[in-house]
Amino acid sequence: MTRAPNPDRVSWLASVPFLAAHAVAFATPFLAPFAWRWLLLAAALYAVRLFAITAGYHRYFSHRSYRTSRAFQLVLAVIATTATQKGPLWWAAHHRDHHRHSDAPDDVHSPLEGGFWWSHVGWILSRRHDETKLDRVRDLARYPELVWLNRFHLVPPIALAALLLVAGGWPALLWGYFVSTVALWHGTFAINSLAHVVGGRRYETGDGSRNSLVLALLTFGEGWHNNHHFYSASARQGFFWWEVDVSWYALRALSAARIVWDLRAPPPQVRLAHLRVERVAAPDALPAAEPG
Repeated sequence: MTRAPNPDRVSWLASVPFLAAHAVAFATPFLAPFAWRWLLLAAALYAVRLFAITAGYHRYFSHRSYRTSRAFQLVLAVIATTATQKGPLWWAAHHRDHHRHSDAPDDVHSPLEGGFWWSHVGWILSRRHDETKLDRVRDLARYPELVWLNRFHLVPPIALAALLLVAGGWPALLWGYFVSTVALWHGTFAINSLAHVVGGRRYETGDGSRNSLVLALLTFGEGWHNNHHFYSASARQGFFWWEVDVSWYALRALSAARIVWDLRAPPPQVRLAHLRVERVAAPDALPAAEPG
């Protein structure tokens, strides 16, 4: 009797592009001599795409913590997809599952259940989580442009890489796409892994989520992970003025320009809940409002 393959094992053949991207990124200083303009290009593309991941894939698509137009919804999705972290429906569906089962056996990437390697990158390279769980994202699957982008999620990163090559040659491609993308991967992955084992805890959440200033600085505010798990409906993750949350500041600027609106923030009874004995439950329901 043939044993079925273990879906939790790393699919090394399918992981070749992922591993090759790392090899190219680490070899880039030898392939394209350092110049400040290339480093600035990598940093700029890291920042723009990180915002699209944190404010787009995470706070908007996964948690619907603010509203925007259908057009800007698509802009966020396209830019985030250039980060090569699969499509918006796939990303949001798995993240919603993470919150539903945080640090429990069914959590897709818990370091407390599966260890650091699994939570940081192993779960992405396994076969179990390849498919998009459309039943988790019915609110997003109503938009055919998002469904198309989710299916053809490699089109935007390939287009970005081609544009960089044409505009700036091999150095622009190597620094602007490969170095920037690999750094962005591990910045995002660190929230799945390190933000559940490193840092302080303000709120009792029933999981291992923690707050870390270092991770917050590297990920535009995502490091305030204990705050987020306590009140995931909020577009603001740095609950207090001293908690740096760059994505929140950018969303406030977009709100002033009326590009986004109805930004959710934690009310005082939530922010100060740690000063009381009882826990304030965070609403898990997603807003029913549609773009427009």
